[in-house]
Amino acid sequence: METLTVIDNTNNAQITINKVLYTGKVRVTGGRDGAAKSEDERLNVNLSSPGAPGTGTNPEQLFAAGWSACFIGAMRHNTGALKIPLPADTIINAEVDLGTGEGGFYLQARLNVSLPGLTDEQARQVVEAAHQTCPYSKATRGNINVVINVAV
Repeated sequence: METLTVIDNTNNAQITINKVLYTGKVRVTGGRDGAAKSEDERLNVNLSSPGAPGTGTNPEQLFAAGWSACFIGAMRHNTGALKIPLPADTIINAEVDLGTGEGGFYLQARLNVSLPGLTDEQARQVVEAAHQTCPYSKATRGNINVVINVAV
């Protein structure tokens, strides 16, 4: 099968990646009502449209899971430099909305971060640093509505 490049926005974001650390490779068939399987088969899920019958997950849930996991990693990465311990029972309850507006379909998100045991100021510092570090936060910044709530 011949490959045709239709869109190549390389470096439109004005970033340069000097070293690729990992490439996630996933094959999706059937769209929202299909299946997704990673090259290493660690991910192998059925997909279902939100609210539709079926046993699969949907892209919004996968995005919420990925962003939350990455955000916790970013908090962990930053707490050493901030000299603030990341609570062992840190939790993020993420909500990713699929909606419509003028111009079509859109996403918006809320990250509800629980950092029990930290002070309000410590939690603010940890979350603000993570939001600057996390690649998902960088990708969404200025592109979708994002609210990050913190409970201590």
